[in-house]
Amino acid sequence: MNRDSGQATSEYALVILAAALIALLVVAWASGGGGAGKIGDLFDQVIDNVMSRVP
Repeated sequence: MNRDSGQATSEYALVILAAALIALLVVAWASGGGGAGKIGDLFDQVIDNVMSRVP
């Protein structure tokens, strides 16, 4: 029997945990002080750019 049979499962679990941590950090930054304003400004710029190209 292969000794490494559970290693892939452990690696997947660690990758999922790392991705969840990064997602939580991004959400915390975006919903906190500076992030929310920056995302709103970016969204406004994108919408304004798209609307300026529509005849």
